[in-house]
Amino acid sequence: MAANHHSMAIIEEGKTQYIVVTICGEQYGIDISFIDNIVRMQKITRVPKVQSYFKGIINLRGEVVPIMSIRKKMGLPLDEYTDATRMIILKIEEQGKLGIVVDEVREVVTLGRDEIDKVSADVREEKANFINGVGKNGEELVSLFDISSIIDDREIA
Repeated sequence: MAANHHSMAIIEEGKTQYIVVTICGEQYGIDISFIDNIVRMQKITRVPKVQSYFKGIINLRGEVVPIMSIRKKMGLPLDEYTDATRMIILKIEEQGKLGIVVDEVREVVTLGRDEIDKVSADVREEKANFINGVGKNGEELVSLFDISSIIDDREIA
């Protein structure tokens, strides 16, 4: 039984599953192994004296989860909430959980290493700091989030 508890994200050797989300009209992929939950928008309680990209906290089944505006963090226009808006709850080993607001959850895709191009380090856009590759999903390109860069510098204003 113990051998069977590996993450569902391992489909076959060298392939990874990503949840494809839309943010500001562009598609981004989040490695499914980092995702704890996907929830509808709910009331966010503001917290004083935090970085501007932190929207506040939510109570998720008795657990307090900080919520971040990925748009604001990446220097994009402010969040626009619709019926499709979701909070992706990420599970991060040391920090616990962190929610990010996305415009829409599209689909789950499985990408092999040969379908992912690494991003060159000389890209000047601020949002490129949070991307570690671009996946090819058929004819569409999906920017793949580097989860550690989204969370690691969250202490920087």
